[in-house]
Amino acid sequence: MPHSRGTVRTMSLLDASITEDADGLLPELIELRRRIHRHPEIGLELPVTQATVLEALSDLPLEIETGTALTSVTATLHGTRPGRRVLLRGDMDALVMPEDTGLDFSSELPGVMHACGHDVHVAMLVGAARLLCARRDELAGSVRFMFQPGEEGQGGAPQMIAEGVLVGVDAAFAIHITPNIPSGWIATRPGPLMASADEIFITVRGRGGHASTPHFTADPVPVACEIVGAFQTAVTRRVDAFAPAVVTIATIEAGTTTNVIPETARLAGTIRTTSERTRDLVHADLVRLAEGIAAAHAMTAEVRIDPGYPVTVNDAATAALVLDEVGPRVVAERARVVEAPAPTMGAEDWSYVLQKVPGAMAFLGVCPPDVPDARNAPACHSNVMRLDEPAMATGVALHTAMALRLLDGPA
Repeated sequence: MPHSRGTVRTMSLLDASITEDADGLLPELIELRRRIHRHPEIGLELPVTQATVLEALSDLPLEIETGTALTSVTATLHGTRPGRRVLLRGDMDALVMPEDTGLDFSSELPGVMHACGHDVHVAMLVGAARLLCARRDELAGSVRFMFQPGEEGQGGAPQMIAEGVLVGVDAAFAIHITPNIPSGWIATRPGPLMASADEIFITVRGRGGHASTPHFTADPVPVACEIVGAFQTAVTRRVDAFAPAVVTIATIEAGTTTNVIPETARLAGTIRTTSERTRDLVHADLVRLAEGIAAAHAMTAEVRIDPGYPVTVNDAATAALVLDEVGPRVVAERARVVEAPAPTMGAEDWSYVLQKVPGAMAFLGVCPPDVPDARNAPACHSNVMRLDEPAMATGVALHTAMALRLLDGPA
């Protein structure tokens, strides 16, 4: 279990009002989340979701902009006095996968599901916008709400950055839900929080022929298998255990029938690392190994590595605000705030924001109440992933309280 940072039992009136107001928004936020869940959309073009967000924000005193290269929504709340600008983010896209939860608000689009909680992220960000708009007269500075398409591999964040979402922003904060933490708990850590995610593609080229006479051929299949094994050995013997990497070859394709040795074997997979140094090391090692092993068998290997999202690195001071100041006041006696002991090997395009602006991401536990051990709950990207919707109130309060605290300046 991660180390607990404890709780703060005495909250200011402002903190108490935030949590109470967030609780009061729950019914409408649950309805909004379920509406989005029923109508999931994928990628950068989310017209239905965008329209839903615009409708949900329509009665608030916000300056609204929509994207041109993608269906994003950027909403800015201007306080009554000048000051810092803080960014809060919620991603909006779903996954290409079936839903088998059996919920009465399950996806109405076959093969598409909100299995990563982005529907919840949208609802919580709308809730935070409502609470902060209600406190507009108290604000010195502004809060920008970033409703982002295309997190699931399409890189919506850098496209929104290119369209100006970070202009003038001094600090940034985001929340990602997880069913594998008890409901209402908050977890984060300074430094690396989530991994980089790159894709590797390898083609081993040999010489085909009859399967009964392999000595007349250059069989790429055993060479491909040798490459897979060598990759795993390299990870355990070349990579620092405290700056880890995961290399998974997820597909191997070769041949057409049982009695023909093919000309080529193709491999593809993912590379996950938690530091840029490890990332560079692993990339170089994998290329050298694949090419060298193939050459040792008088064959060639063509290696292509497609860079994906970089490491998500939390600003230490912002993470400390979550762990030691804001988080404990938000959860009070209802839950705990814990420091994650290590990064997760999942990836996030929030990493691009944190490369440019001091900020952090925190995980919000949403383990369903009927699952006694959160470690056994179906995780994000599961076709049966479910969550505890009342935990959204904690997320709304955390967004709101972090925005107010970050408007005051750095820790």
